[in-house]
Amino acid sequence: MLIGVPRESQPDETRVALVPETVKRLKRNGFSIRVESGAGFGSAFDDASYEAAGAEISSDRSAVLGADLVTCINPLEADDVALLKEGGCLLGFLRPSTEPDFVKTLVERKSHAFSFDLVPRITRAQAMDVLSSMATVAGYRATLMGAEACPKFWPMLMTAAGTIKPANVLVVGAGVAGLQAIATAKRLGAVVWSYDIRPEVKEQIESLGARFVELEGIEGGATEGGYAKEQSKEQQAKQAELLGNKVAECDVVITTAAIPGRPAPKIIDAATVHRMARGSVVVDIAAETGGNCELTQAGQQVVTEGGVTILGPVNLAASMPQPASQMYSRNIAAILPEFTKDGELNLDLENEVVDGSLFLHGGKVRHEATAKALGMNVEQGGAS
Repeated sequence: MLIGVPRESQPDETRVALVPETVKRLKRNGFSIRVESGAGFGSAFDDASYEAAGAEISSDRSAVLGADLVTCINPLEADDVALLKEGGCLLGFLRPSTEPDFVKTLVERKSHAFSFDLVPRITRAQAMDVLSSMATVAGYRATLMGAEACPKFWPMLMTAAGTIKPANVLVVGAGVAGLQAIATAKRLGAVVWSYDIRPEVKEQIESLGARFVELEGIEGGATEGGYAKEQSKEQQAKQAELLGNKVAECDVVITTAAIPGRPAPKIIDAATVHRMARGSVVVDIAAETGGNCELTQAGQQVVTEGGVTILGPVNLAASMPQPASQMYSRNIAAILPEFTKDGELNLDLENEVVDGSLFLHGGKVRHEATAKALGMNVEQGGAS
């Protein structure tokens, strides 16, 4: 099987789907790799490093996209989809239920398409979990952004001029990104607090040295996939009111709360932001899906009249492309054995990972939310 690795076309994307380390591993397992020239430049991997790992370098994008299996980070442009091999495979973080136009072009190519955001959250699929990999990068990077924007030292300092108190940091949401943010903030010396509606994560929060914020009367829990359950509007309002007192006390607040397939829950309202001290910072990791803070603007920095800075970073993983690409590449290497055998395509629909992540099978839609977005029926290639 020939695997194609194209250069990502989105202007703000610096990652690459496969890195030389993984190319070498896949070559040993019987795969051939063709990489578009310059694909790894944004992640500090030059063409020579891919050639040394055994990949073929091509300046012909159509030759790369015409491979048996194409691996990518983001959904492809329509012109690129037209270059895919008919009946070939595509693997990436493709978000099919929110990219209907893209999926329609894949249907026309009779593609087999796998998306990492659909990989089931089961124990044996942990090594394939791109969401966790990229959340690790986001949590770390967001904490550094908060430290840079904050006008205070984070650790307590004993100086000749006296003692300087440490910064107080609140991390909202204790998923992978939140836990990484907690760990990073502790390493920087801050006093760290964390809140999550899932009471079962209290032990994880405290094991990292943070203090768990408990709000009386707030109902919470986790879904089967481990995500926080969506709250009613009444519960969200009560949570915002109670949590607001802690938010107002902190120098930096990092918000990470997300619900798959839904807008980010609003946790910090404008009134709470106005209660924060001048110089305080909010870093909203959920900015891409609407933000956890009412005043967040995706991709922008907002400074309120009261002097509070609100950062709404997008595509945080691309801000640290080398480690992000390394982890993404390893996720690809982990999932490939699930639908290949002896270097060839082997689709076993009884396989839990294949069944969950394969949203197109020969151009036929298998994923219910995707079919609904396209106005199609499941297992049908044409519009209903």
